[in-house]
Amino acid sequence: MKILQTTVPRFIALLIFALFFIYAGIGHFRQAAGFAEMLPDFVPLKVTIIYITGILEILLALFLVIPGTRRRAGLWTAIYLVLIFPANIYAAIEHIPAPGQTETDPTLLWIRLLFQPLLIWWVIWCSRLPANNKW
Repeated sequence: MKILQTTVPRFIALLIFALFFIYAGIGHFRQAAGFAEMLPDFVPLKVTIIYITGILEILLALFLVIPGTRRRAGLWTAIYLVLIFPANIYAAIEHIPAPGQTETDPTLLWIRLLFQPLLIWWVIWCSRLPANNKW
C-alpha cells in the first residue's frame, strides 16, 4: 500500500521526522541564545544564524511531506545535518548545555553526537522509495 507516493512505514517515519524538525526549528526561535552558545566565538551574527537555521529546518520539514519535493528535501536535510554537526561537537567539547538548560551532563552531550548519523540515515531512508517499491 502506498500513501502519497511512499510506503506506510516510510510515510509514518517521515511525518515523525518532519514534526521533530518543525519542533526543533521553532526551538531556534524560543531558545535562540542557547543555540547561539553552541557556535564558537569567532562565528559572527550567531543569533541571526540561529534564526535562519530555524527557518531552514521548518522549510525542510515542510518540503519533506510534499511528494514532489520529498527526495530532494531528504538529500538537503541530510546535507544540513552534516553541516551542523560541528556545532554539536563544539558543544560536547566545551560542555555547553542543551538550549533551554542551565546544565547538561557532559556524557549526554557526547552521546547526542551518536544520534546525528541516525538522523541522517532516517531522513534519507524515509524520503526515498524502497528499491522494489514494496515494504
